[in-house]
Amino acid sequence: MKKFQIILAGYGPEHTSFSKSLKIMGNKLVKQFPDLVDVQYVYNVMDLGYKSEDILWMTDQGILTVTYQSTSYLTDDVPELGFVDLPFLFRDNTHARSAMDGKLGRYLTNKIEDRKNYKILGYLENGFRQISNSSHMIKKPDDMKGMKIRVLPSEVHSRFFELLGAAPMRMDLTQAISDIQNGTLDAQENPYTNTTTYGVHQYHKHHTVSNHFYISRAIMCNRTQFYDWPEQLKQAIIASAKEAIHWQRNQIETDVKEAEKLILDAAGQIHNLTVEETALFKEKIAPLYSDAREQFGEIPFDLLENN
Repeated sequence: MKKFQIILAGYGPEHTSFSKSLKIMGNKLVKQFPDLVDVQYVYNVMDLGYKSEDILWMTDQGILTVTYQSTSYLTDDVPELGFVDLPFLFRDNTHARSAMDGKLGRYLTNKIEDRKNYKILGYLENGFRQISNSSHMIKKPDDMKGMKIRVLPSEVHSRFFELLGAAPMRMDLTQAISDIQNGTLDAQENPYTNTTTYGVHQYHKHHTVSNHFYISRAIMCNRTQFYDWPEQLKQAIIASAKEAIHWQRNQIETDVKEAEKLILDAAGQIHNLTVEETALFKEKIAPLYSDAREQFGEIPFDLLENN
């Protein structure tokens, strides 16, 4: 009997909810098909000298079998994903999850699979992103003027911070961490869990809960390998991804609270934007929505509204 090698890989330490999600999937496959699969893990490709974005081509080419990556990293090849990069698009986690599991998510999945050699198995939650920096608390748009901030490879993200007067710096996570440590980068934006996982809270003392972007991490399977598998293995990995997503979304809510405590324990200060302060940010970035309707059309807006 042919044995299928399945390499599950990510770009975070083994203790993160994303790595544990890979383990949930792998365990399920090994339990169901002990004689059919050879499951291996590479929890953090950065430990092997790769960049986090290298996961994209490594999955596309089949070097890695099942991986995850923030959808913003795919916007160069799949521009439609820029829609879910829009700031203040989702009200809360429930709204975002419903959209990504529903009509909008299926629309975006089709766009990804049209252009990449991936089978999309679902969307993990990276969650709402917050701004941190080393110099002062951010409470209004003017507080960001001239600030060099690392952004994901998304034109929407870059434009957002440009409209706020900041200087967005598009760079991979590995470079961002190094630049934060040596002080050449003023600020970054990430969910609390990423901020603490990569040790940024040791360098940044000022944290603003802005909830400006919500980011999903697509679970990507090399499509060539997927369609080479027997039907029962295909169905099993789809089911295992669904189970992992459910677990990860619940777990990350706990992880966010623990990350907040780590920030405070490291003498960090946290400011939650008020409704009035958030309105000032929304006013500044309003042109993004005009541009988005022209670029993406009404389809994604309708899918979100009618999800």
